[in-house]
Amino acid sequence: MKTYSIKPAEVQKKWYLVDAQDLVLGRLAVILANMLRGKHKPSFTPHVDCGDHVVVINAEKIALTGKKLSDKIYYRHTGYPGGIKSRTAGAILEGNKPEEVIIKAVQRMLPRNKLARTQIGNLKVYAGAEHPHVAQQPESLDVAAMNSKNKRSA
Repeated sequence: MKTYSIKPAEVQKKWYLVDAQDLVLGRLAVILANMLRGKHKPSFTPHVDCGDHVVVINAEKIALTGKKLSDKIYYRHTGYPGGIKSRTAGAILEGNKPEEVIIKAVQRMLPRNKLARTQIGNLKVYAGAEHPHVAQQPESLDVAAMNSKNKRSA
């Protein structure tokens, strides 16, 4: 018995569409990270990009539990001395790029290597309900139905 490692030419990639409206951020990010890596497939190979393409819509309507809208802080550095900048999750969601919250959550759940930088490119996140990937015929993925805790009620 041998473990089979899939080759890059043998990878079958699919497209999935996820509606992020009222979904809990961390729970959604775990599912998206596993889809991008390909861990949901029986042919998963850690050193090959065998994950699928994922399109996320309604990123501006994502839900955060507790007081995370005001207490969760995202830091970045300008590169200059004393150049640390911070923004809360609520400020980012109300700003002009609310999709950054989902991208950062998924990106931080992937390994820190070249392969993960390629895999995060397979994630397409859009603030509204429109997306330009209709030609790929993405299959709808109902994350809220996977677990009752995935969707935030009221």
